[in-house]
Amino acid sequence: MTAIDLPVRTSAPLVRQLLAEVRWVLRRPRNLLALLMLAALPVLLGTAIALTSGPGGGRGGPSVLAAVAGNGLVLPVAALVLAQSLLLPLVVAMVAADALAGESAHGTLRGLLLAPVGRVRLVGVKAFGVLVMAVLAVSVVALSGVLTGLVVVGGGDLVTLSGSTVPFGSALGRVALAVAWSAVQMAAVGAIALALSALTEHPLVVVVATMGALITFGVLGTIQALDWLQPVLITTDWSAVLGVLRDPIGWDEMTTGLLRAGCYLVIGVSATVVRMVTKDA
Repeated sequence: MTAIDLPVRTSAPLVRQLLAEVRWVLRRPRNLLALLMLAALPVLLGTAIALTSGPGGGRGGPSVLAAVAGNGLVLPVAALVLAQSLLLPLVVAMVAADALAGESAHGTLRGLLLAPVGRVRLVGVKAFGVLVMAVLAVSVVALSGVLTGLVVVGGGDLVTLSGSTVPFGSALGRVALAVAWSAVQMAAVGAIALALSALTEHPLVVVVATMGALITFGVLGTIQALDWLQPVLITTDWSAVLGVLRDPIGWDEMTTGLLRAGCYLVIGVSATVVRMVTKDA
């Protein structure tokens, strides 16, 4: 007698899983609507500045917004600073909430946990989807800001906040640096939101908890008596992205911000892995 070969259950290729996750993220109407909202922010900002700037326009406002009136490539960085305070974290938290809590709420997470796919790999795939959305969201803000700045405000060389002039090509490189820096910050927010998403079956709880924590961090960062807390608050150096508009670039604060975001990223992903490995199917 010969042994009967039974089919062996194997997991799908990693690349296919990653592509499927990205398609799932980008097919959700609210995610597409969120990207459209982010794209509209620099347009509204640039149009408002162009309409209100005249002789002496921009006086009395924040220096970075006043600089937009004469520098089109300042607009994408200014838009990133504004979006980073609320809109970008909201979009990333929303996607992270859908990644695990949303799956659990719809009853599909149980199937994923029982599938022949390692739980660590599952976390990696979900984290990849959140990362793609974070990078895409930041890129949409920056690209819309560049196009709006060139059309509404005008292009040419960039006059930095330090008063020096940077050629157009180098200025675009600085904008790209700002995009990369902000993407890391949003990825860290997404990692924390993903950890919260693994703890609950309610996506709204994840969004509220994430945004509530960020708002609380922002408030704590303004209290002088709590200066000792600032090194551990993820929002502490979010304005450091303005360093790309200075000459020389403000590397010190930006590097510190990257290291802090990296710590939150590792903590968030690690907590998610621990929770998913110990989670009952």
